[in-house]
Amino acid sequence: MKVLSIIGARPQFIKAAAVSRVLRQRHTEFLVHTGQHYDYEMSGVFFHGLEIPLPDANLEVGSGQHGAQTAAMLQALEELILQQKPDCVLVYGDTNSTLAGALAASKQCVPVAHVEAGLRSYNRKMPEETNRVVADHLSDLLLCPSETAVRNLAAEGITRGVHVIGDVMLDVLNWTRQRLQVNPSAILESLGLSERAYLLATVHRAENTDDLGRLSQIVDAFNALEESVVFPVHPRTRKRIAAAGLRVRTSIRVIDPVGYQEMVALTAGARLVLTDSGGLQKEAYWLRIPCITLRDETEWVETVSEGWNVLAGADTRTIMAATASFAPRGPHPALYGDGTAATRCVDLLG
Repeated sequence: MKVLSIIGARPQFIKAAAVSRVLRQRHTEFLVHTGQHYDYEMSGVFFHGLEIPLPDANLEVGSGQHGAQTAAMLQALEELILQQKPDCVLVYGDTNSTLAGALAASKQCVPVAHVEAGLRSYNRKMPEETNRVVADHLSDLLLCPSETAVRNLAAEGITRGVHVIGDVMLDVLNWTRQRLQVNPSAILESLGLSERAYLLATVHRAENTDDLGRLSQIVDAFNALEESVVFPVHPRTRKRIAAAGLRVRTSIRVIDPVGYQEMVALTAGARLVLTDSGGLQKEAYWLRIPCITLRDETEWVETVSEGWNVLAGADTRTIMAATASFAPRGPHPALYGDGTAATRCVDLLG
């Protein structure tokens, strides 16, 4: 069986690290990097650190407006699908690469498998929401991380080809933790950090970075926190902060994005995480680190209902209050599978 896998952004590299490792033991994979994330900090470091096979094709699309970027991907992916004649196209998550891959495959009548199907924020202002809804409705095999995702799909009339496999990011986290036990990361030492003596913050979603009001309130909250804050800054966020003339106090440790192993080490050592990242919400939960989500809603509702995640939006006072008072309550049940989602994914591909 020949599977054409499409990745293009940081979260997809992480997910593909788990699936490709299993997939290549049984089938032929043609790995396509759209180039949506293209610099070393957002792309190359992940291929190296997670031992992802080098792409068979790199479309080098780069950044740009949603329409132009998706159109360029769609044209190039259609040509690749016609050349490679895969038995299946595998897409991940909710980026423009996901949308373009699902569209290109469906128009060529090639079955589409969607890893992380069924997530919903019910916020159509998010580009990711449009991408995931369209991809799900075009997919033949919908690989869900939870029963909540299955119910979301059923509410839209999608019941065929739907399976709960868990979350492949847990597979990668477990793989990474094993390696960190053998070869610990030195990032805390290099930044002069002590465990549980700092907060870890990330901001990258368009709803926060493209809205100056929200971004300024988030930065104001970070500036007002009396604890040490480590802030790996996404390139888009750095540009927005600079363009808006926002001041980040000098005591905040603003650093470039780091590799996955370093990010796991930073998360595991933090007292608390502040983020708008879906992946980091889950990783914080699995690592038993309290999380404050800088959004008004989340797709990962179980982390909230189980008491380890709280939604603070972008309001300065709400973020500050949550940082000062939030503490997980109740038990810590297993969420999103048992760390064998990649094997289940490949089993269902055939």
